[in-house]
Amino acid sequence: MSSLDHVFNRRQLLAGGSVAAVGALLAGGGRASAAVSRTAPALLRAGRPQVTHGVQSGDVVGERAIVWARADRASRMWVEVATSERGERRMIKGPVVDASSAFTGKVDLDDLRSGQRTVYRVRFADLDDPTLLSEVAEGSFVTAPRSRGRDVRIAWTGDCVGQGWGINPEWGGMRCFETIRSVEPDLFLFDGDTIYADGPLKPAVTLPDGTVWKNLVAPGKEKVCETLDEYRGAFLYNLLDDNYRRLVSSTAMVSQWDDHEVVNNWYPGEVLEYRPEYAIENRVDVLAARSKQAFHEIMPTRPNRDEAGRMYRKIPYGPNVDVFVLDMRTYRSANSANLQTEQNAATAFLGEAQIAWLKRELKRSEATWKIISADMPIGLWVTDYSPANNPHQPGVQWWEAIANGDDGVPKGRELEIKDILTFLKRSHIENVVWLTADVHYCAAHYYDPAKAAWGEFDGFWEFVAGPVNAGTFGPNKMDTTFGAQVVFQKAPPAGQANLPPSAGYQFFGQIDVDGTTGAMTVKLVDVYGTVLFTQELAPSRRRGDD
Repeated sequence: MSSLDHVFNRRQLLAGGSVAAVGALLAGGGRASAAVSRTAPALLRAGRPQVTHGVQSGDVVGERAIVWARADRASRMWVEVATSERGERRMIKGPVVDASSAFTGKVDLDDLRSGQRTVYRVRFADLDDPTLLSEVAEGSFVTAPRSRGRDVRIAWTGDCVGQGWGINPEWGGMRCFETIRSVEPDLFLFDGDTIYADGPLKPAVTLPDGTVWKNLVAPGKEKVCETLDEYRGAFLYNLLDDNYRRLVSSTAMVSQWDDHEVVNNWYPGEVLEYRPEYAIENRVDVLAARSKQAFHEIMPTRPNRDEAGRMYRKIPYGPNVDVFVLDMRTYRSANSANLQTEQNAATAFLGEAQIAWLKRELKRSEATWKIISADMPIGLWVTDYSPANNPHQPGVQWWEAIANGDDGVPKGRELEIKDILTFLKRSHIENVVWLTADVHYCAAHYYDPAKAAWGEFDGFWEFVAGPVNAGTFGPNKMDTTFGAQVVFQKAPPAGQANLPPSAGYQFFGQIDVDGTTGAMTVKLVDVYGTVLFTQELAPSRRRGDD
């Protein structure tokens, strides 16, 4: 008898009626009737493992997907998944979860049906007594279509639980996630600032009108994150929200990180000597390593075989869509005045290896649309230290993102973008759309070479969405080096900043790609489901090489 039979069938351990009870538990999501309780007492007695934070799926690639869950103790993860239209099921023996992984486990499902909703069920079995099973946690996701003809819908946003705004059960929790779920996306792109490790929560915040915003406060959100366990708690915090759990249990997520997963505006090698709240650990490289470990433990990501913990990756989702997930944080140079005239180590933003990967994969892509999921915008001003408050270079403006406030020819980090755009034009790679979050408002930008200081590139769109549950800011100023035109933006009224989610300035983006024509429709949507802006994009069919 195999271990799988022992755990899920137990024909020699339980009476025949109890085997049926096990099936009933699997099919019923773990809610056993009184009859089941009488016939299968081993399943229901005290001391069995528990699924603590629901289930997630992510990084759907072709006919594969990652499934994630967390237990409350050391135990064995098992996953059941349907493998055919006839309802045939496959049991997969997952990893043993223990304290070394914060009791989280992942299974990489393969040989799935393309273009179909796949239902899976997760249980944990006690290590000493495998008849002690957790209740079933059920989830689903949609695999990528194999051929054209099937429409694809993608939602994206970022910026979650920042500026003191956490889960407020009295407001209905993080409601924008439920609005996202209601449009039934095939993929959910969580485009950075998925947590605010540097943003503790207070139990209550009094609003200007005298009402009180009440935060759920949990481990990882009581102070800035410094230890591994604190980062783990901050990433687990989102899963305490019913809306978030419903979304990630029914939609495959593609997650990426930006600065607040570690600390605001960080770069490799930085030491937080001006941040006294980092009394335990102020070396950013140490904090980033702890955050990265927690990120990959809690998020449903697939391990990279070439570089442990690597964030950038390609998500091919059928013949019409390839998603290129960037990492604009790990390989960057130190923040600076960002005005260098030659591309070198001091201007690094994506870094040589990631740029080479991006060029190679873009050139290989045969998808109609190449969606670049970036954690920061190209042309918007995103500043770091101001001249008056710069302890490193007093009197000098430092920049956090790509733009540098100089509308002339590309300089500093803009040189990497120039390099990429030049490559796209010379390689005749078209239908490239950039998505981002980060700035806490929504916008649509068109980069027009005819209006650029340097215009040797094909025009393209950049769409901005967020926050999903954080303070609202903006709009930011625009650097026009690459001819950026603000076609639409929605931000709080002038003079108002850090508005709570209840003010309504929470946003996400929605992309629909027609399976037959390849046409793309982009929408910017608010927390209440109101469509604020729509842009139709027709694909170009030209493709060739130098």
